[in-house]
Amino acid sequence: MAVIKTIDLVGVSPESWRAAAQEALAEASKTIRGIEGMDILGTSASVADGAIAEYHTHVRIRFRIEQ
Repeated sequence: MAVIKTIDLVGVSPESWRAAAQEALAEASKTIRGIEGMDILGTSASVADGAIAEYHTHVRIRFRIEQ
């Protein structure tokens, strides 16, 4: 029997929503073993001077609890 745990993170990038998602995954991978998947829950951006300043991607990361 397995148990899957999830955590929600928001990745931030000045480049794109894809880069922001990758940033969230890279940061989670530093401390979490056994990441099996990731869902994109939403995207948003912060704006400065009429242009996108930062891309934000809200992700849910799934990993198996070790027994």
